[in-house]
Amino acid sequence: MRVMIVDDERLGLQSMMKHLKELGAFDITGVFQDPREAMDWVMRNAVDIAFLDIEMPEMSGMVLAERLMEIRPSIEIVFVTAYSHYAIDAFEINALDYLMKPVQRSRLEKTVRRLQERTHVELDAKKPEPQAMLGCLLNLHYRNDAQDIQTFQWRTTKAQELFAYLIHYRGHTVHKENILEWMWPEYEMEKSTAHLHTTIYQIRRVIKQLGLDIQVKYQDEGYRLEPGSVLIDVDVWEQGIRSAPPVAPETLQQHHALLDLYRGDYLGDHRYIWAESERERLSMMWFVHAKQVVDCHMQLGQYTEAMLLLQLLQERYPYVEDIYFGMMKLHAMHGNLGEVKRQYERLTLTLQQELGVGPSEALHTWYAQHFN
Repeated sequence: MRVMIVDDERLGLQSMMKHLKELGAFDITGVFQDPREAMDWVMRNAVDIAFLDIEMPEMSGMVLAERLMEIRPSIEIVFVTAYSHYAIDAFEINALDYLMKPVQRSRLEKTVRRLQERTHVELDAKKPEPQAMLGCLLNLHYRNDAQDIQTFQWRTTKAQELFAYLIHYRGHTVHKENILEWMWPEYEMEKSTAHLHTTIYQIRRVIKQLGLDIQVKYQDEGYRLEPGSVLIDVDVWEQGIRSAPPVAPETLQQHHALLDLYRGDYLGDHRYIWAESERERLSMMWFVHAKQVVDCHMQLGQYTEAMLLLQLLQERYPYVEDIYFGMMKLHAMHGNLGEVKRQYERLTLTLQQELGVGPSEALHTWYAQHFN
């Protein structure tokens, strides 16, 4: 894959170049500190993926990404930044990934895997193929060939977590020292290693009993999970989002099917700390997609459908002001000023108690105009 890197800080460029060279999956063809030079270069040279810093003085990474996609519509964008609040904007322009500085090698490996998987996983949301699937959305489960949801029967919670951990890094070898550090940090090396061997045995035994085409291999002083013919629900869902046509009246049914496939946050019931970054990334993707569907319903005058989806968004994202604002505007359109007031008071209380802030000036001004 032909890669370009844009970062106004030289240390940021050097760090990313080092990581990409070590991975060996990329041909680094362009490195720039000036976004305008990068844009001129892309007009003359083909590139597959661009790693862009967001905070740059001459031109923000967001603006640069939009211009690069105008020049090269097939280019993949990966944002690299020290600030998490850009995540929603990043996914709104359909970025492949969003990396936080300092970039970790293991996190970058997931980006590489995501690029590779996008070319292999297909999704038809209306007619899913009858194929065994591992589930990580909401909780760890699997579907058999008949698409019935099944739960795993683990002897210990550590077996379940280690299995989830290996799925998380599927296709990549996880060094056993990293596994021991996450799973049994309280034990000495000899005892924790014994626990690891016992737990790996349990995992392999469960996989064999269920007849799943999955292998857990030991190589290079670590373990790796190979899914074989078994799909992973998060891969199927994400590929569906990225390959779906734009949200429009004629595609609403397909996009609602994609929203429904997202059963819950990534391993949300288990709350594993090591899964938090991926959980947040996928959650933001679902949020942006749901907002696009809401906007389409609003444009069609389908206010009931828009309100139902806004209510679901509010349950999942209770601190996002735009959701409350959308509901308030809908209620105001129908003359439900009492409900407008209730939503405003609910937002004000939630923001104050949880974040110590109040509603934005724009929302407060809009609200005042309706109640003065």
